[in-house]
Amino acid sequence: MGRLNVDIGGSPGRDCRGFCSFCYFKRLKKEDDPEPFGCKYCLPFSKGCEYCTNGVREKYEGFKDLKEVADSVLADLQIMDGDLTGITISGGGDPSCYPEFRDLMEILGSMEVPIHIGYTSGKGFDDPDLAEFMIENGLSEISYTIFASDPALRAKYMGDPTPEVSLEIFKRLCKKIDVYAAAVILRGVNDGEVLEETCRWVEECGAKGIILMRFANRTDQGLILGNAPVIDGQMLHTVREFSDIVSDLNSKFKMKISGTPLGDPSIGSPFAIIKEPDLLEKLPRVEKKATIITGSIAARPIQQVLDACGNETWVYGTEKEIACLITIDDLKSVDLSKIEETVIIPGRCFVHEKEAEEVLSADGVQRRIVRGPEMLTADAETSMGMDKNGVLEMEMEGFADLIRLINMYGK
Repeated sequence: MGRLNVDIGGSPGRDCRGFCSFCYFKRLKKEDDPEPFGCKYCLPFSKGCEYCTNGVREKYEGFKDLKEVADSVLADLQIMDGDLTGITISGGGDPSCYPEFRDLMEILGSMEVPIHIGYTSGKGFDDPDLAEFMIENGLSEISYTIFASDPALRAKYMGDPTPEVSLEIFKRLCKKIDVYAAAVILRGVNDGEVLEETCRWVEECGAKGIILMRFANRTDQGLILGNAPVIDGQMLHTVREFSDIVSDLNSKFKMKISGTPLGDPSIGSPFAIIKEPDLLEKLPRVEKKATIITGSIAARPIQQVLDACGNETWVYGTEKEIACLITIDDLKSVDLSKIEETVIIPGRCFVHEKEAEEVLSADGVQRRIVRGPEMLTADAETSMGMDKNGVLEMEMEGFADLIRLINMYGK
């Protein structure tokens, strides 16, 4: 049994009817030979791979033609173990803008398994009847960026030439399949009363939920591609302000409302395990010392969990808010006098271990760098389709792995 991922290719800005005003790929420099960040996929003694050089920049040639996509699907099916249980359509470009979208849906629909579109802005949908067409061809779930229920705001900030049609398709899909809305929130634009009205409209349409995304406009907020600011002079919500907005709206509506970077009020994540003392007792005990480097948002809750497990390890929070977007520049600002000889870095951060070892040993103390677990908790984009038990199970596995690493490599 397995799912098939169908990659249609495409590049942000070019294959989505132009950049949305808030897109974090906007203003990206067109480098012929970009400098790799380094990551978990790199070879041990070689910094740089396709993922941390081009993949993170969505640097692709454009949409793949239908024949190439179909041939890739056929090849993947031939090596798949067991029965096909579902299909996910994804790519650097927007599926709604794929030139051969109807033909693609018909081909995939012939396999008679549920189809999931991982993301679309809907900017490429110009015919309301496309909703019924997608449903007839097996679409069962879709993540749909709306920005606001006001067509004028959608047109202005997303560059949607047919905003009324895009919203109508969203509405029709909600009546038949699982639809998750998404909205990047710009302070003073689509927050406040506008956001409350958007949530009301999304709930009336019948969507399963809406994920609110705090707009990032600075390097410390995660813009690591050298293109900050995306919008000059745009006011920003603090992490706490945004978390309060999410919690307040979630209490007013029946549908699920979650936010990134914080949080999922219905589950209590990220780090829901903090309020589960019985589960904390079941985690392994921390027996050795190490330093955990993470983002500023996760530092305190990770420290709380480790402290509950008999911790002697200190969690060091960088200025970068999101752990998986930490780069070598963030490690260069670490106070080396405050870290142990064993340092555990986030599993998905954009850092090469050998370079991290050089930077974090610059004071003459030879330090060992260990890459931590993939995830310690579920962000809102992950938890949107999960229940509390699923999130807690993920956190139990992540922290158990982290503690085992501390005990294995710590002093």
